[in-house]
Amino acid sequence: MTGTGTRHDRDGATPPQRFVISFAGFNRPWAVWIAHRLEEHGHRVALQRWDPQSSPGLTEALDDLARAGGKVVVVLSERYFSAGAHTDEEWNAALRTVTTAHPDRFAAVSLTDSPLPSAVAALEKTDLWGLDSYEAEYRVLRRLDLPTDRIGTESGRRGPRFPNDPPEVWGRVPRRNPRFTGRNDVIGRLRAALTEAPPGASTVTLLGLSGVGKTQVATEYAYRFASEYDVVWWVPAEDRPTLRERLADLAPALDLPRGAGSYGEQIRAVLEALRRGTPYHRWLLVFDGCDHPDDLTDLLPSGAGDVIITSRNREWAARHTSLVEVPLYARPESLTFIRRRAARLTGDEADQLADALEDYPLALDQTAGWLADSPIGVGEYLTLLQHRLDSHEAVTLSDDYPLPFPTALAILLNNVRENFPDALALLRLFVFFAPGRVPLRLLREFPADDVPEHLAGIVNDRIRWNAALNKLVQFSVVRLEYSDLSVEEGGGLETVQLHRMVHNIVRENLAEDEAEQLSRSVRQVLAAADPGRPTDSRLWPRYAELIPHLEPAGVLTSSNPRIQNFLLHCLRYLTLAGEYRTCLRLAETTDRIWRSTLGDDHDQVRELSYHYGGALRMLGHFRRAETLARTVADRLVAERGDRDLETLRATSTYAGVLLSTAKFDEARHLLEHAFATYRELLGEDDSTTLNAQNNVAVALRLLGRYQEAYDIDLDTLRRRERVLRVRHIATLSSGVGCAMGLRLMGRYREALARQEQGLKLHIQVLGANHPQTLRAEHNLGQCLRRSGDIPGAGTRLRSVLERSTRVFGAEFPWTLMVASDYATYLREYGDIEEARRISEDVVRGYQSQLGLAHPYSIGTVGNLGLVLRAQGERAEALSLAEQALVGMRGALGDRHPWTLGCALNATGHRNITGRLDDALDLSRETLRGAEHVLGPDHPMTLSAQIALAADLRAVREDTEASKHEDAGIKALTRTLGPQHVHTVSARQQSRPYWDFEPQP
Repeated sequence: MTGTGTRHDRDGATPPQRFVISFAGFNRPWAVWIAHRLEEHGHRVALQRWDPQSSPGLTEALDDLARAGGKVVVVLSERYFSAGAHTDEEWNAALRTVTTAHPDRFAAVSLTDSPLPSAVAALEKTDLWGLDSYEAEYRVLRRLDLPTDRIGTESGRRGPRFPNDPPEVWGRVPRRNPRFTGRNDVIGRLRAALTEAPPGASTVTLLGLSGVGKTQVATEYAYRFASEYDVVWWVPAEDRPTLRERLADLAPALDLPRGAGSYGEQIRAVLEALRRGTPYHRWLLVFDGCDHPDDLTDLLPSGAGDVIITSRNREWAARHTSLVEVPLYARPESLTFIRRRAARLTGDEADQLADALEDYPLALDQTAGWLADSPIGVGEYLTLLQHRLDSHEAVTLSDDYPLPFPTALAILLNNVRENFPDALALLRLFVFFAPGRVPLRLLREFPADDVPEHLAGIVNDRIRWNAALNKLVQFSVVRLEYSDLSVEEGGGLETVQLHRMVHNIVRENLAEDEAEQLSRSVRQVLAAADPGRPTDSRLWPRYAELIPHLEPAGVLTSSNPRIQNFLLHCLRYLTLAGEYRTCLRLAETTDRIWRSTLGDDHDQVRELSYHYGGALRMLGHFRRAETLARTVADRLVAERGDRDLETLRATSTYAGVLLSTAKFDEARHLLEHAFATYRELLGEDDSTTLNAQNNVAVALRLLGRYQEAYDIDLDTLRRRERVLRVRHIATLSSGVGCAMGLRLMGRYREALARQEQGLKLHIQVLGANHPQTLRAEHNLGQCLRRSGDIPGAGTRLRSVLERSTRVFGAEFPWTLMVASDYATYLREYGDIEEARRISEDVVRGYQSQLGLAHPYSIGTVGNLGLVLRAQGERAEALSLAEQALVGMRGALGDRHPWTLGCALNATGHRNITGRLDDALDLSRETLRGAEHVLGPDHPMTLSAQIALAADLRAVREDTEASKHEDAGIKALTRTLGPQHVHTVSARQQSRPYWDFEPQP
């Protein structure tokens, strides 16, 4: 559409003009788009959010707009006229007065076809709703008497999206609340906090009490500013498994490949895509309802986008987010909201209700909703409410909920109870799932035999079900959440949103016998939904759906063996999926309950101890894990002997903890006995026997017996490939063990080839951020480094460290291991200051978790010494090197490879501090030990030989020095290649050092 040229088209360019756009906050996207288009045509524009409540009256507010200078463009909608509690008559009077006093100063665009006050005709509005961007711009320009020959022109400055065009990705954002009221100051502070944050740190937490409207504010912000984002994604964040699952769901929306394993493999790709801004630079993620910062901190994205968190937990202030408080309504907001919610109420009645409920938004919503459909007057309602406060105040009000909302809710629930028994029955069933998202799929799968009689008819009758659910929605007791997919694609209603306060109050008011019957039914449904194979990573998303409901349904306290076994399956899933903190919390609680009801010696308590102890060990609580495992093992040995299958399992578990606490020889004896006995009793290809064989290899590797460990690992791998298949999690673990063994023996090329293929399988099966995948990728980084690919190694190690820190935390044992290796990399090839900082953090972490005498604490102290040497602090470096040597000799003896490595480092420190004879003596001893333990061609042995040559040269024994140096270089050339970094360094007479590597 081109239209007819205006006077300006014919006579020349229009000089720049000034416009003031007046808009209701609800319609901000339109105001911003109109402003941008006018600016693209060379005009100056000011935005003015319409808020008549800040002025004495309507006429004064409109008059202030006219006096601002420039032409006023009013963006008309129902929201513009409902911003205050003004009648149509008041609007007509104000508009007539102002347009008469300021002729030609006002113009209007309309976004609605609803009836508006009649005096709007004086504004000569033009309609924009339902148009495309070209036609909308054309109409705006024509209404303002501006040229229309440059429609769509862009100066290169990226502007907002046309409001009728949705973001490219729009993910499960709750439906916009048509009754959303006020909160402009809160949204303004939220917007300012996001836009003024430093790059990569645009994270804001909306903080407030339950029911105060945090989610509503976040939802409204998403709609108001949708045109400024390419991606808007909503993440329910009440629990970590659900949070991770929903975050992973963003991957396909970002055109990232969907993996074949669990949803966890998608998260890293999502976070990396957001960080890089590809394919979308402008994004908004909302994490709704995260009251446990530890669940989310490591999953927060960085980059050019924005993050909003809603929470009741003020701890977010210490988590590098800006806090924006969401307060109670201001009284004018309460009045406007109540009048929208219950149109039949007068202004005085609305004020009466707001005063009684102290402007609490959720209470106003539910009570006004009840009044809207009830003939009862506000006075009578308040009398009933006051009666409730008088009779129940002591038991219903608390510090957490200081306002009388629980009492108002009780009235609503009484109405449901008296008039809608089906709705009440459904609500009572809901509260035995977790607060928040109630999975309707599970509810509808209730077997008829597992529900109380009065519920069976509802659950099995879709019409009664929907009628009951609709009544709960009608009275604002629950809220529905829908899938993003169409019904044809399998979408539709997925969950019911049940507020935590509603959940608690309904639970508290249930009779004990009814509560037990309902909770028993929910437990049976959860157990029936148990996929049954926690080792199958393809089933992990289904387990993640069940975890939040274990405690509300009473699964942890159940005495039913079927329910207990279901819980044990869930704990096993949490361990395998790397959700160690959730596993530990549930296991600790269950352990206390089961021991008090079943006794310490019960089989189920013992079974639980394996999951409990495993979580303790994986999270670094080694002493507690050791005590727990030793108690179980000692009891079974005494009762059943050391050849009983259950005893072998317990002693193997205990041995695993001993490996973590560096009691390597004791662990090896236990594990070798278990392996031999399993092989005799079960056969050498039984999966339990193979697990035991794998454990023996781990012990031997920690003892420095690398060749023996590799031989066992290789045999285990081949058997597991045949028995369990290539993609089983245990088979993948054996592959990592083999690659690690090859690397520790100095066979770097073979190790690299094996680990590259192994990592691909790990990512496909387990996901990129699973602990075992991180282990595989970490080993690949080490293989790359030892093979001479320094840039590739740095990239891998940094990536693994960042993800491990984000997913598991800085103090997680795996994180410390990777951090230690990355620090040694940085010392040689990166930022020495960062290497020192990380090294110091690692030493503190290991000393805190394991004690000063553990080899990991000792070895990382030695690594720190190398950093100090590189920084020129020679005396301090020598002290740490000698400390590490003495400590490692005491912990592992003179002939362990780690001790020999510490000795190699000590020779260098002695040399550069002038202790030449001491250095030479230790170098000779170290070379002899390395040749005996590792063989003459091992990289450490050859490093010891090159170091000895340096020490001989320092005391002018040049002939012997040349002999050792030539032999070392020839051996390095033969085993590693002439261009390998070690070979080149040896030719350049650069003294070799040894990096301590903590092992998994």
